[in-house]
Amino acid sequence: MLNQANAVVNVGGGDVHEVKIGKDQPLAVLAGPCAIESETHAMTMAEGIRKIADRVGVPLIYKSCFDKDCRSSPDSYHGCGIDSGLKILAKIRAEFGIPVVTDVSNVEWVAETAEVADMLQIPAYLCRQTHLLRACAATKKPLHLKKGQFMNPRNMKNSLAKIYREENFQVVLTDRGTFFGYDDLVNDFRSLQIMKEFGTPVCYDATHSIQQPTGHGSVSQGLREFIPGLVRAACAMNVDALFMEVHDNPDQALSDPATQLDIQFLEAILRQSKEVSDVSRAVIQQYPTDGII
Repeated sequence: MLNQANAVVNVGGGDVHEVKIGKDQPLAVLAGPCAIESETHAMTMAEGIRKIADRVGVPLIYKSCFDKDCRSSPDSYHGCGIDSGLKILAKIRAEFGIPVVTDVSNVEWVAETAEVADMLQIPAYLCRQTHLLRACAATKKPLHLKKGQFMNPRNMKNSLAKIYREENFQVVLTDRGTFFGYDDLVNDFRSLQIMKEFGTPVCYDATHSIQQPTGHGSVSQGLREFIPGLVRAACAMNVDALFMEVHDNPDQALSDPATQLDIQFLEAILRQSKEVSDVSRAVIQQYPTDGII
């Protein structure tokens, strides 16, 4: 069934702007704070990120989560909850006309979330969770599926197969780094090319890739200084979309403070990304290397 993958995934449309991700489409971005902290903060971030995306000319899907179920510590901020979180995301859709994506980590949340979100995001830690994959797929909403840090990219075809059994072929696959020892991540950019072979659009998660997962405490660390270079590299690999968690005061963020990108740097990074992506696609088109061994 892998040959039935959608080369272009359509997110939104109708009462919000439609974003097309995939073959022959412009580079898209999924961006927003890791977790929804309050309605005021979410609205401020959505407005600011949308203005930047509009200036750069990059299609935007707003991302933020109502429940971060994979936090290491029971004392960490896990989110505002599904009821208030979905109301906030619905308000962002209505006021700014942009599609939204949010994590779903519990089968019981799937149907209610699908009533609001334009795209459902399956966290990396749950990328093999059969019941969750099939429940999300059954909504027929586009899915954002992150490759687990523990996964060989070739094995993601098995997760795709679980989704395709539900006749949902709208999936974007994302690389977010691979475990390097116990508390570090590295990117093997071959993963992006390997996952493209499945026929799906491929995305690069810039902010989780620089994460140093919890190894000696209750909060993950991160190396934000590597975000711009890694993003440029991913765009040179011809990714279809970028994923970035963005905050106006990352050090004070309630979730993942060490890895979120400060919004003041977002415009420069998106401009770099768009230019590298455009050049990469033009070069590949002029000098194709498909089938090389």
